[in-house]
Amino acid sequence: MANDREHRTKMVPVPSKAIIPERDLDKTPILEASHLGIDFGGLTAVDDFNLTIGRTEIAGLIGPNGAGKTTVFNLLTKVYQPTRGTILLEGKDTHGMNTIQVNKLGIARTFQNIRLFDNLTVEDNVKVGLHNQMSYSMFSGVLRMPKYWKQERIAHERALELLSIFDMQDLADHKAGALPYGAQRRLEIVRALASNPSLLLLDEPAAGMNPSETSELMDNICKIRDTFQIAILLIEHDMNLVMGICEGICVLNYGKIIAKGTPEEIQANPQVIEAYLGKKKGEN
Repeated sequence: MANDREHRTKMVPVPSKAIIPERDLDKTPILEASHLGIDFGGLTAVDDFNLTIGRTEIAGLIGPNGAGKTTVFNLLTKVYQPTRGTILLEGKDTHGMNTIQVNKLGIARTFQNIRLFDNLTVEDNVKVGLHNQMSYSMFSGVLRMPKYWKQERIAHERALELLSIFDMQDLADHKAGALPYGAQRRLEIVRALASNPSLLLLDEPAAGMNPSETSELMDNICKIRDTFQIAILLIEHDMNLVMGICEGICVLNYGKIIAKGTPEEIQANPQVIEAYLGKKKGEN
């Protein structure tokens, strides 16, 4: 893999006391989550979560198992409606929006457990992600009118173009469910990209991958950011991946943020070390 630091830029503070990449200073942050929280019955799952992500930042959300990371993703994508707090996407308040509406606004995700249409082809799975960009009517589709065929041709070309990011274009006609695990992971990322997001959420994208596949994934995440000029927020337990490509990192434990900063700051933070490793012997 290329030098990790090539993909990163200097992180600088903004008025909200967050830090974003220097190259994004002249742009509205893609995401501003403020005092976000959710309760399930009497249990607080996430509390006072604050995160700002620059327009082209690769950011990481890390923490021990059960820290609340996937719950944060579910809040950002409106799988769950927050009990409190505000989520701004491209400066727009997403209060009251549902999952489809925030997807159209520009947020897409993958899942910790792969969710593909196993019986559809690889290409058709990608086309599902293109739904926001298809505008022919049901009438045109049923009667197979010229507009339908034109848009189908455009969707076919776009699907192959997206699949080529992971060199998967030759698998377009294969059934998604027959792909190896790593290829299914990559296909899910391609399908999310098909919805033309400005913020891509990746939930444990390297899960189940070997070191070679993980290294290739790191390169491809950076390639996606650079090609599409979008922001990426990832949950990941592979610290080599997180420290290698993330510019800003947020650490969650028991539903609360315990640290935010650059990879170097996070690696040296005593609270983070304690959350992952526990207190050293003899400490109070």
